[in-house]
Formats: sequence, C-alpha cells, structure tokens
Amino acid sequence: MELEKREAAIEAILFTMGDAVEAEKIAAAIELDTPSTEKLLHEMMERYREEDRGIQMIELDHSYQLCTKKEYYETLIKIARQPQKIVLTDVLMETLSIIAYKQPVTRIEIEKIRGVKSDHAVNKLVEFGLVKELGRLDAPGKPLLFGTTEEFLRHFGVQSLEELPVINPMQVEDFKSEAEEEVEMKLKV
Repeated sequence: MELEKREAAIEAILFTMGDAVEAEKIAAAIELDTPSTEKLLHEMMERYREEDRGIQMIELDHSYQLCTKKEYYETLIKIARQPQKIVLTDVLMETLSIIAYKQPVTRIEIEKIRGVKSDHAVNKLVEFGLVKELGRLDAPGKPLLFGTTEEFLRHFGVQSLEELPVINPMQVEDFKSEAEEEVEMKLKV
C-alpha cells in the first residue's frame, strides 16, 4: 500500500472509530509494522499542527484519535447542543489526584488519604468519565479498584501518566502537616 493510501486509511479508521485506537491495531489494518506506523502517525500529527486545521490527531498512551481543537469550541456550540462542561471542584481535583498517582486504588485507600468519605467524589469522577473501575482487589470484601481513563489524559492534555508532574516528597510532608494542623483546629472548635 502506498503512503497516501496508508494515511487516508488511518484518517478513515480514526474518524470512524471516534475513540482512540491502539497503534498495533492501526499497523495491522494498514499492513505496516508498529514502529513505522507510529512514525507515520507522528508525521501526520505534525502536519495537522502545521496546517492549522480545525481537527488534530492526539496520542493517548500509544493510542491515537482525531478530535476537534479546543479553540473551535465556541464555533461548534453555535450549531450543536452545548456539551456537558466538566466542573472539577477542589474535592474532585483532590480525589482525582489521589487516583491518578496511586492507581489502582480502592475507595478506602482514597478515604484514608483524604480523611473523609469519598463516595460522592469518586462517583462523580466516574460519571464524568475521568475515572473507571479497574476490577476488584483480592482481599476481604473484594473492594473495587479505581484508575484514570483516556478521557482523563485527554482532559489534562497529557499522552500518558508518566507526563504527570512529579511530586516533591518534601511538599508531601508539608501537605501532611498542614492537613493534620487543620484537623486539630477543627477538633478544638
């Protein structure tokens, strides 16, 4: 298959699938090895950027997807119903951060870190599609394990969890002492 046909096939696959498609599956479909396919995908991504198109190709953990560029959101809502806008409160961000950095993690582990019940926050994050159930822990009660989704990566503009900022251990200790002081102050009141 010639280069132009392979690129056209990739666009057809990504446009039709809607969601991210693994590089291996694309490679099999266009009859090319995975490293060459990923190189081709990255070249296409660069061309989309250079040509300033309304769509872009993004990479999400070795999977690829076509999607609309953020700067065209306002134009899109003029003809389409306004998509649900995710509002992440401090509680949701805190819970999401714990899940992102500790995954797979149980609700009990999340609550232990936060110091409060987290049912509502976890359920809301699942509803927003930022978090999903990954299975069950092999322990008494078989608690659910939670982790982040491709939508999480897309929402925060990262290709993989490895791109998340590294947390400084000193900051963690500072946060811990601040939280303990806060709890002590609330107990005195």
